[in-house]
Amino acid sequence: MKKRALLSVSDKSGILEFAQELDKMGYEILSTGGTKRFLEENGVNITAVDEVTKFPEILGGRVKTLHPLIHGGLLAKHDDSQHQTEMAENGIAPIEVVCVNLYPFRETIIKPDVTVDDAIENIDIGGPTMLRSAAKNHAYVTVIVDSKDYAVVISELRAQSSTTPETRRRLAAKVFRHTAAYDSYISNYLTELTGEEYPEGLTLTYELEQPLRYGENPHQKAAFYRSPLGSDFSIANTKQVHGKELSYNNIQDANAALQIIKEFKMPAAVAVKHMNPCGVGTGETISGAFAKAYEADSTSIFGGIIALNREVDAETATQLAGIFLEIIIAPAFSEEALEILTQKKNIRLLTIPFDGTKQDKWNTVSVEGGLLVQQPDTFSYKDAEIQVPTDRQPTEAELEALKLGWSVVKHVKSNAIVVCDSDMTLGIGAGQMNRVGSAKIALEQAGNRAKGAIMASDAFFPMSDTVEAAAKAGIKAIIQPGGSKKDQDSIDMANAHGIAMVFTGVRHFKH
Repeated sequence: MKKRALLSVSDKSGILEFAQELDKMGYEILSTGGTKRFLEENGVNITAVDEVTKFPEILGGRVKTLHPLIHGGLLAKHDDSQHQTEMAENGIAPIEVVCVNLYPFRETIIKPDVTVDDAIENIDIGGPTMLRSAAKNHAYVTVIVDSKDYAVVISELRAQSSTTPETRRRLAAKVFRHTAAYDSYISNYLTELTGEEYPEGLTLTYELEQPLRYGENPHQKAAFYRSPLGSDFSIANTKQVHGKELSYNNIQDANAALQIIKEFKMPAAVAVKHMNPCGVGTGETISGAFAKAYEADSTSIFGGIIALNREVDAETATQLAGIFLEIIIAPAFSEEALEILTQKKNIRLLTIPFDGTKQDKWNTVSVEGGLLVQQPDTFSYKDAEIQVPTDRQPTEAELEALKLGWSVVKHVKSNAIVVCDSDMTLGIGAGQMNRVGSAKIALEQAGNRAKGAIMASDAFFPMSDTVEAAAKAGIKAIIQPGGSKKDQDSIDMANAHGIAMVFTGVRHFKH
């Protein structure tokens, strides 16, 4: 009896050559629909599935392979006498090779004009069923879901008339990963349609972007996976145009830089170290913005990650080239800028479109044994219900500086304090166990530049000591959420020193 292979693919790449090799080896090839037509048009001998089942495709092609004569051939144990008897009694022949890939559901739902009906029609039923049947029975059946695996299967079939058990198990595991991901796209799409925020189960899928040399430290293994339906504006969607591969820490820092730079519409530059901003600047030009970011903290920027929201021109590239930097991210680099920056062998240059509209609906953070899920913190100054509880109102110049401080402080690890003026940060205090400790760091970094500047705090002041420290340094305005039982103490301290204070009503904790 001829060995049988069942081929049914939506992705035709490599399938003709694969089928031709099976044909040469004497396989009877079963197929349906478009795959059958494609192979026949290219001279491959094909047996239609309905010739085997003696049952026509029905319901517009929704039912064609869901039949015992197909699934019996996929699920039968070849060395089980009872199975063999039942197969003979029912006229079932075994199927040794299965090559199936699925209706393009993911590709369908990302289309901007997709309808629910289109999405539903692209939910494959027969394909996953055949894959799962064959993968369950991988002790006897070789199942392929990825065209990259055609070559190894053909090589082993040529060499020994069958694939190795190790190959069959590896391919079966790949199938179950594939069908699990496919089902996750469908379940998440339908869940989103229902508006259910916290379903009883959450299934997420990611695709390998690249193995990494190591993790946070050299003794830790690591890899980078991307969400296929994730945000447009993400490190996973950047294009690397120069430099060595990204490390685990590079990716973390670059992500932090991107989250900050997207706060700004005017030309802006962000410098990040250890996932905290060390300098943020804005200006009329991107060169001017970077000069401010550098001036903000010319020490910490060493070895940092830079994000810019305008094309890097020759002038800016010259500024950047004078500093040791790990990564520069921008919408584009001019030819002159590339010529300047690529002289540095190891610097990574990344581009990303700044006009992406798709944003992640949820942020996820892994904890041992679980996953935390929350909405991204998109709250901005324009969303706030501003109150000014102090005697003095902020001036227009102070208000612009307060807006900048509020845009930056949400991206600083708590406890967070930012000192800035209207176009650059002057001092940043991050991650201290008490708020006045963060304030002291930010004010010390700002030095004399704190006189006349503003202070932003990610959370309320539990006592007046932070305002007192700000007053001693010459701070003229403060922005904070408010909401402490002792707000009045901070208000009184501000009034005593002529400081204008703005309450936003919303905190920006970042852990």
